[in-house]
Amino acid sequence: MDSFYKNKYRWLGFTFAITSVLILSSADVTTQWIGWTLSVIACIMWVYFGYKDKDWPRALMEFMYLILSIRAVYNWLLV
Repeated sequence: MDSFYKNKYRWLGFTFAITSVLILSSADVTTQWIGWTLSVIACIMWVYFGYKDKDWPRALMEFMYLILSIRAVYNWLLV
């Protein structure tokens, strides 16, 4: 039963990541902040999963992307 919930949240994180890429790859500049915000949510989830799995390279990679995603949200909201 525990693996069901573990996989359920990972699929949710994957869904956020895919949705963010779909939005970010569109030509609509007005929705870019939404894509970056979803990216932040997905990154937070994947940093947590990497931490729980003790997969430090993945957690650090996602943490770096998280910091850059937060920067992107900030920049898009300033435009």
